[in-house]
Amino acid sequence: MDLEIDEVLIQKARGGNVASFKELVQRHEGKVAGVVRSMLGSTPEAEDVGQEVFIKFYESLDKFRGDSMVSTYLVRIAINLSLNELKKRKRNYARYGGLEEGHEARANEDMRDLKELLTHELNMLEPDFKAVVSLRLVEGYTTEETSVILKIPLGTVLSRLSRAQIKLRLALSKKLKP
Repeated sequence: MDLEIDEVLIQKARGGNVASFKELVQRHEGKVAGVVRSMLGSTPEAEDVGQEVFIKFYESLDKFRGDSMVSTYLVRIAINLSLNELKKRKRNYARYGGLEEGHEARANEDMRDLKELLTHELNMLEPDFKAVVSLRLVEGYTTEETSVILKIPLGTVLSRLSRAQIKLRLALSKKLKP
């Protein structure tokens, strides 16, 4: 049902129907926002990336063949743009020799809440691991869906997930010890 609705909306949007594209955005913006926030945190950059996802989608409407669901296609764009933003942050960190504005205060905060601590540790994961954890554990995609979205073998998803969980467990155990 949802697939059929998306197909109709895409056809209309390709024909220039702005309302149809707007409806596609409304149908999928929550999923895109969740993925981007899980990768980048609640930052102004995350909002920019979220908007850019739909700009890229609009620009590529004619290229969308329908081989995957619209949500899968959008999540893949969101992951790619989020990974680009993480690389940009890393370059800025290396270039300026310190933490970006706003990150220093967050890094120096006393981690009282377990959720804050977990979020912090998730953000410390390498982008490839973070993408798998975000999709699989935060967004609730299956292992198979994660494999398709990231275009990596099933075994790689499982391996990265396992290694990320070990890294998180180790980091959390060190910080939670009295």
